[in-house]
Amino acid sequence: MGPYVRQPGTGLVHDLGTFEAVVLAGGGDTGGAFTLLQTQGEPAGFGPPLHIHHDAAEAFYVLEGEYLMVIEDRQELCPPGTLVYVPAGVRHTFQVRGATPGKKLNLFAPAAMESYFAELAAADAAAGGPAPEEVLAAIAERAHMEIVGPVPETYL
Repeated sequence: MGPYVRQPGTGLVHDLGTFEAVVLAGGGDTGGAFTLLQTQGEPAGFGPPLHIHHDAAEAFYVLEGEYLMVIEDRQELCPPGTLVYVPAGVRHTFQVRGATPGKKLNLFAPAAMESYFAELAAADAAAGGPAPEEVLAAIAERAHMEIVGPVPETYL
């Protein structure tokens, strides 16, 4: 493994129905050091359930739209240009605010969550729509992610 360049439009795209996750750098590309995803097309009101990553820290860099980030008991509005860091083991979630769809970079260190987005996209495709909550929970568990809050309808 060595240096590489990812040109625009060449990342692996996972279509998750309400948004896309594009793998810009995977664990295989970085020797397991990190995973870099671009999530895009996240509609107003969109957000995942409150969750914890047990195996990796996560950083968000907001590119478009505005997000309400929830970290433990703290809430903060995050416009484009905002960087958010969440250490491993910390409860967090987010919600897209306003009319502009959300687009952000998600960095996981060490490498993580690639399997989550790949499995979730496959499960959605197999179900012909959003995968059932119990399937989502099983996929999350395999990705070392613990769901600790309800799954919002906007996520499914």
